[in-house]
Amino acid sequence: MPTPHNSAVSGQIAKTVLMPGDPLRAKMIAETFLENVVQFNDVRNMFGYTGTYKGHPISVMGSGMGMPSIGIYSFELYTQYGVESIIRIGSAGAYTDQVKLYDVVLADSAYSESSFASTAFGYPEDVQYPDPELTHRLEEAAFKLNIPITKGRIHSSDVFYRGTGSTTFQEIYRDHACVAVEMESFALFANARYLNKKAACLVTISDSLVTHEATSAEERQLSFTKMMEIALEMAL
Repeated sequence: MPTPHNSAVSGQIAKTVLMPGDPLRAKMIAETFLENVVQFNDVRNMFGYTGTYKGHPISVMGSGMGMPSIGIYSFELYTQYGVESIIRIGSAGAYTDQVKLYDVVLADSAYSESSFASTAFGYPEDVQYPDPELTHRLEEAAFKLNIPITKGRIHSSDVFYRGTGSTTFQEIYRDHACVAVEMESFALFANARYLNKKAACLVTISDSLVTHEATSAEERQLSFTKMMEIALEMAL
């Protein structure tokens, strides 16, 4: 049945959901890659679609920005709509010059200073993990498509802007070995852990805190197709 944030009804959402942060990226994925597309949600303009990819049902839905937002949407997908697997496909900022603009990073863990996991589920750990089988399948799909990826830990931050006196990205890279920063995966992994579901994360590097290079908002919305192709191929 519909939730306060999702107007879909039972049976409209596939067992596997790709989840970009940007709802317009969800729309682009549905229009570019899927067939027989049906829109199941536009509440708060958080667009969600179900279609088929090479004959297999798959859904795509935006998560919004930050852990509270993806925490709500992913929890409802898992508990109210029977979703088994969510693959976040988002953008991230590089913490090291070893990853470049447009590189694809496959998260093997997510570090965060956030209280999300402890507040929601009593998990005290500051690192949450994706499903290993799902992550391995993404790695295999990337190899099959001949798309190079970097596998490593990402930082899920609660804040986009940091003031003087805050922990620097250099310190986070040094102390926690995070290769890139985004704002959602820690919460997604915690939800999946608690609910005994599956989650994984692919991100494309949109900017670098090291070199100060950056992509445009339009590029982030309309490009970054390699990680989408990996996730779609994995879902077959």
